[in-house]
Amino acid sequence: MSDIEIFDADEFQNILLEVEDGIATITIDREKKLNALNNETLEELAQAIEGCELDERVGVILITGAGDKAFVAGAEIDMLAEQGVLDGRENSQLGQVVFLTIEQCEKPVIAAVNGFALGGGCELALACDIRYASENAVFGLPEVSLGLLPGYGGTQRLPRLIGTGLALELILTGNKIDAEEALRIGLVNQVLPADQLGEHARSVAKTILKRSPVAVRFAKESVRRGASMELQDALSLESDLFGMISATQDMREGTHAFLEKRKPQFTGE
Repeated sequence: MSDIEIFDADEFQNILLEVEDGIATITIDREKKLNALNNETLEELAQAIEGCELDERVGVILITGAGDKAFVAGAEIDMLAEQGVLDGRENSQLGQVVFLTIEQCEKPVIAAVNGFALGGGCELALACDIRYASENAVFGLPEVSLGLLPGYGGTQRLPRLIGTGLALELILTGNKIDAEEALRIGLVNQVLPADQLGEHARSVAKTILKRSPVAVRFAKESVRRGASMELQDALSLESDLFGMISATQDMREGTHAFLEKRKPQFTGE
């Protein structure tokens, strides 16, 4: 049975948060500003992610932007234009902390990029686990054209995702790329017609929800933590997690269901 609920609606001025059938959809809701990020929006985004992580109804988180023009067009330039050394560093650290919260969330986070994903918007997408883009999506880190550099993690996550050479080309030129080029270089998983983007992202989320919640959590942890380790250390981490998951009820249920030729009934324990 579908259970649709908007929660904490009164707390948020810049985002919308909806939970339906195990999927939490967070929409950056500043359409007139092309969903640009200011500090208030970043703080609300962090609160929403933290709330979803604690909410037992939520198994997968989906992030998108309001309207059909922008996912997130970047940070608010008027805020950046007046910053100095100290508040510039603080602004960068706030974005980094928020996006690290997304990246380290135990639950899978899917970005449905429905338009411009520039600067902080591109960095937001990079912090998500899986990225789908509409055909009209545009990606870029144009900060050098403003006398800045990406400050919300873009200089670190982009090279890890697509390689140093391609990342430096995008960062140093500030050039924008379309969705097909983003797909070609591995920045996004798939490109879809705009009217199919949301449904496709939800379809993937629904598939994930059918799997063992504890297995999904451990698998994400192994990939994320292992990515910054030496191979041998990462393999050791994988083995540790493999051993730990072997003590769970979900592992017993999943393997026995397979042997008994029935669908598993996972509980996340």
